[in-house]
Amino acid sequence: MKIVVTGAKGFIGKNLCIKLREQGFEDLVEIDRETKREHLIDALSNAEFVYHLAGVNRPLDEEEFQTGNTDFTAFIVEQLKLSGKKAALVVSSSTQAQKDNSYGKSKLLAEKAVEQYGEETGGAYYIYRFPNVFGKWCQPNYNSFVATFCYNTLNDIDINIHDSNAPVTLVYIDDVCKQLVELLTNSTIPAGYLKIEPEYSTTVGYVAEVLADFKHSRESLVTENVGSGLIRALYSTYLSYMKPDQFSYKIPSYGDERGVFCEMLKTKESGQFSFFTAHPGITRGGHYHHSKNEKFLVLKGSALFKFEHISTGERYELRTDGSSPQIVETVPGWSHDITNIGNEEMVVMLWANEIFDRDAPDTFARPL
Repeated sequence: MKIVVTGAKGFIGKNLCIKLREQGFEDLVEIDRETKREHLIDALSNAEFVYHLAGVNRPLDEEEFQTGNTDFTAFIVEQLKLSGKKAALVVSSSTQAQKDNSYGKSKLLAEKAVEQYGEETGGAYYIYRFPNVFGKWCQPNYNSFVATFCYNTLNDIDINIHDSNAPVTLVYIDDVCKQLVELLTNSTIPAGYLKIEPEYSTTVGYVAEVLADFKHSRESLVTENVGSGLIRALYSTYLSYMKPDQFSYKIPSYGDERGVFCEMLKTKESGQFSFFTAHPGITRGGHYHHSKNEKFLVLKGSALFKFEHISTGERYELRTDGSSPQIVETVPGWSHDITNIGNEEMVVMLWANEIFDRDAPDTFARPL
């Protein structure tokens, strides 16, 4: 299928073109501001599917709204009619099309041209009134406050917010691209006006607070719940604005005659990750917990784990080493320790189901 993408070097276009190629769509013609008119006409004459993402939203002269949105869309529609191929046409509009301003009016007229194209030719058409789209590669200080906030937060630039409670609706670029690509593979999607799902309803102030938490997490080691939903999308977007020299950060390390202990990551709901080392012959632990659970994974070296039930006195031992990955769990009510029984430094990864609380550690000494 021959696919044409206008605005291919823009924020949505760049992400979409990569997604299309990932999905195996190689016959792709990318149109941008530098494309010559004759090349555009040739591409449209052979197109079977067109993603019309080009447009004007911040012109020097308001007349550019008309030429860059309404007139350019009308030109594309006319060329597709002349081709006689009934190519499917997608247009990126805006929620501003419902408002009485120059930008909104130009987008509304562009929508009507696309709708009329579908009615006259029978070609499939899809109109998206995008709210605030955010994600990687969106230009700061241009058309996404999320991009600006990410850039400013990472670079210690003040964020100016007039109304923290101002409502905003967001859609994430990966969700946008996924659903745009589905138009090529799912013939049951009806033509007409469509929406990107999910939409995230939030406030400007909330976004700024979350981004500040992301930055602070490198000091506190406490990560936000970045695995799903809006927080996941904002976190991925935030990271994408990092410069290479911001890719890494140091964390505290505590060493003594036994070895080193280092906390790596703490979560709000799922505990924390750490690692420690032990020199040959060194024993660590010798305590028990009432509720806390730990999972040990020896990455390097050989270990002897010893357990003793604090009530019955029952004992148990097991050996493990880095050559055969094995999780060893601590069980509430059992005292435990770990000894390096090898000839090299032992390195052990540790997960605990709760963040260590010095005021209530749930850790009680009981040497074995």
